[in-house]
Amino acid sequence: MNDPSFVSLFGDMPVFMQFFFAIIVILIVGGIVTGVAKAVSTGLSNQAAELLTEYCHIVSKRTRVSGGDGDSSASTSYYITFEFANRSRTEFRVTPRDYGLLAEGDYGYLTFKGTRFKGFDRHEQNQYDSN
Repeated sequence: MNDPSFVSLFGDMPVFMQFFFAIIVILIVGGIVTGVAKAVSTGLSNQAAELLTEYCHIVSKRTRVSGGDGDSSASTSYYITFEFANRSRTEFRVTPRDYGLLAEGDYGYLTFKGTRFKGFDRHEQNQYDSN
């Protein structure tokens, strides 16, 4: 019987190829489900987090460029690392505007909610001992 349907294509394949194809499909679907679950979990965690404002200073800035091969366009992500009075550090992804307005060494009040950067209010002098 010559059935040109999609299902008959797999019936004609050797068993090991059917198994290999099934494993690939399971890995792809599993990766997508895991990514979506992680994004939803982070979003819910951020939503439940308390809005905090803490005094700190900016210790570093960095960018990460992705894409840009061949015909695809590149995108840039912007990150700033803040250090608090207890010497702990946290890095937040920020907008290009915030990245451009803030400089390493700036002191001020960082407002954030979970892993989300909300803003930085710059102040001229150091309000904690940075020895």
